[in-house]
Amino acid sequence: MDDTEKKPNFLFLMTDQLRYDFVGYLGADHVNTPNIDSIANKGHVFTHCLACPICVPSRLSLATGIHPLRTGEKIDNEMVLKDNDITYYQRLRDFNYRVGCSGKLDLHKKDDYNGRNGDRPLAYKFGFTHPIEIEGKMHAGNKKTPSGPYGFWLEEKGKYEEFHNDYMVRRKGGWRIGQTHDSVLSNELFADTYIGQRAVEWLRELPDDFPWHMFVSFAGPHDPYDPPKKFADKYRNTKMPDAIESDLDEKPEWVSKRIEKGDVKEIEQLRQQYCASLEAIDVQVGEILQALEERGERENTYIIFSSDHGDMLGDHKLYHKSCQYEGATRVPLVVSGPNIQPGKSNTLVELHDLNPTICELAGLEPQIGIDAKSLVPYLNGDVNEHRSESVNALYNFKSIRNKKHKYVNSPCGFEEIYDLEKDVDEKNNIAKENPELCSSLNQKIIEFENSGKELVEQ
Repeated sequence: MDDTEKKPNFLFLMTDQLRYDFVGYLGADHVNTPNIDSIANKGHVFTHCLACPICVPSRLSLATGIHPLRTGEKIDNEMVLKDNDITYYQRLRDFNYRVGCSGKLDLHKKDDYNGRNGDRPLAYKFGFTHPIEIEGKMHAGNKKTPSGPYGFWLEEKGKYEEFHNDYMVRRKGGWRIGQTHDSVLSNELFADTYIGQRAVEWLRELPDDFPWHMFVSFAGPHDPYDPPKKFADKYRNTKMPDAIESDLDEKPEWVSKRIEKGDVKEIEQLRQQYCASLEAIDVQVGEILQALEERGERENTYIIFSSDHGDMLGDHKLYHKSCQYEGATRVPLVVSGPNIQPGKSNTLVELHDLNPTICELAGLEPQIGIDAKSLVPYLNGDVNEHRSESVNALYNFKSIRNKKHKYVNSPCGFEEIYDLEKDVDEKNNIAKENPELCSSLNQKIIEFENSGKELVEQ
């Protein structure tokens, strides 16, 4: 391919369940992420990127550019990519891109067999030309027999049964916050090491005759918090930020029912293991970046780093995700690459905005009928704000936020409003004192949801 015809490449590094304030480049001195930080130092950092706080809806929205609330479906992990959905992976493929993946996709979760080599035929339908669809840790560990390439690889190493038995112990304990012991596997056999090394192999073996997009989707730092001992040892005595304490009378009843008690020591250990898991990923990010350098394509490659959702890690006595608070809905986002000026901004961004952003950077025409909004005009300095407000939703809440307020409406009718300028920890619910603001913000959610009726009926 002649140099004048070269299109940019894309390396999309995604973590699973990484919250926005547990990365070094945003000032988290309790975790070591030098390789991720190196991407941020050369790229544009978005400090207010929002995502649906559960895996499947978030990843479907990223793939299609359609907001989960506008699909007309119950927003949960039972959602699947529909036949008439168009993914940005398909658009890149049809624009003559090689489209690879290494890691979990969650675009058809109910079909839980990923194939021996991670190249099940369905992955090609999603738009991947070179799929290595690797099952997540919990997906792999819960099965008596392998359900994807990672499990089969562990079986070849004689370690699958030990791995599965350990996950059954954790499952018996209800994935409790106390089930945070180290992985029974060495770092070399750890899931995220496997995902990272498959991506490295792909980059080293890929011909240079076509542009490419590689989606590296790590399994961590998603629970269970089971880092390899090599990394866990580094955090045994590291002081962690305290969990946010709040008055549960100010929260909806379903939040109280989800509470899992944990003392300060248990929460700190959980957070230490979470950080250790992230550092294990960071090491793989470094090796992937090195493989990119070896290809001589770093200067022509956009590198994106983000996560599908966050993790509460004990804030408001909540764990994991599936709720409306910042720890679960706010994720890190860095965009780096050709002509991207380093910087940092707090404009509101939604994770699925990466869909049209990547397509525009690749040279594709805008896609009609999607909710996602390209970041390119903002990155180019053509506009001063990307979004003035952002809607979020799950089966148990609907919310809208701007830079100042977040409004949440639960199915039971319980309303929440937080002044995020004065109360970033979301401790003080001011809904009762602001009925007109509640009504106004709720009406905006209704209007946005109704705007999707035509889309659903097509």
